[in-house]
Amino acid sequence: MTSVRVNELISVAGQPDAAGFAAFAADGFAGVINARPDGEEPGQPGNAAEKASAAAAGLAYSFVPVKGAEITEADIRAFQLAMTQAKGPVVAHCKSGTRALTLYALGEVLDGRMQPKEVEAFGQNLGFDLAGACRWLEKRAGQPARVKAFFEPRTCSVQYVVADPVTKRCAIIDPVLDFDEMSGATGTANADAILAHIDSEGLTVEWILDTHPHADHFSAAHYLKGKTGAPTAIGAHVTDVQVLWKEIYNWPALETDGSQWDRLFADGDTFEIGGLKARVMFSPGHTLASVTYVIGDAAFVHDTVFTPDSGTARTDFPGGSASALWHSIQAILSLPEETRLFSGHDYQPGGRHPRWESTIAAQKSGNPHISAIDEAGFVALRQARDRTLPKPKLMLHALQVNIRGGRLPEPEENGRRYLKIPLDAL
Repeated sequence: MTSVRVNELISVAGQPDAAGFAAFAADGFAGVINARPDGEEPGQPGNAAEKASAAAAGLAYSFVPVKGAEITEADIRAFQLAMTQAKGPVVAHCKSGTRALTLYALGEVLDGRMQPKEVEAFGQNLGFDLAGACRWLEKRAGQPARVKAFFEPRTCSVQYVVADPVTKRCAIIDPVLDFDEMSGATGTANADAILAHIDSEGLTVEWILDTHPHADHFSAAHYLKGKTGAPTAIGAHVTDVQVLWKEIYNWPALETDGSQWDRLFADGDTFEIGGLKARVMFSPGHTLASVTYVIGDAAFVHDTVFTPDSGTARTDFPGGSASALWHSIQAILSLPEETRLFSGHDYQPGGRHPRWESTIAAQKSGNPHISAIDEAGFVALRQARDRTLPKPKLMLHALQVNIRGGRLPEPEENGRRYLKIPLDAL
């Protein structure tokens, strides 16, 4: 397999066969990055076969699959991480090498080592057309909302800071409070990383938003409110979730009026983040209270739809409904095709890198839970899938914190806090 040398760190190539991996090792490469999704054409070796070939040749291997028109910053950063982890020169491939070189060039621009105007000539000098990279940079420059994601690997959760670059005002969405179920230890490392980013960018927090009461991690909303003074908010139907779980926890003292948040958003409510206009969409199905925040050209959908290769969210929690989720998804899909969707989890199918951003257009064309399926088919698919899923391991821990806006239980007379776990409740 012939590769094109970009510099001493990276070369790019088209699709290698099994023998190509041994040749890469003989040429002094330390690793291979596969930027090609499985199933693009008949006879393509695919991720599993390439991983085995790389191992047999003693090469590091990373799977960073992308489609040319759907590249996101998460893909670019994962590509850079794969280069670093290889601990030596890498060869990155797709079908022709163009996508691999695009990922590299975009990373160079994002990090300031290349100017956008230099990208086209950079590609031409190596024999590649990087017009797609130029279009990506132009589109990014015109996006009104700046989104920074924070991936939490223990629960595969994604937290967000969405900012107006003009006014430097921002909102925090679905922040995670650290919790280790084995030791009972809590922590604020994830939330503090968000605060560090906000400080480094000179941002001011206007809102702390949760899309719903989470079942797989603790919310850091209350902690961040104490640090920033910003108001907290959630969907108004959180009161229905509080009533439901008040009974499950046998918790007479629990207030079920949503007073643990500063604002409860109803469907259609609007608010602002600096100069960004934001709108709330009621999106039930995963929970009774789930909402979508549409902020500028971005929609934060959390547990409704995931990236196209990951389908949709489960609906088997108390208060969940596959039919309701179907209708919520249809409302989301009515947004403009170029709307960016930001999901709240990514479980890395096939061992690929974490991804959390897609578009309405990509969902319609590439998500098997959405494309060419009607409500009855979706409900049957979703319910069959849900029957195979274990309950989240932190569900009974997390809900008693999250239906109180991220507040931990009050200390008892010995100064310690205790969680209450109902037995056989589900």
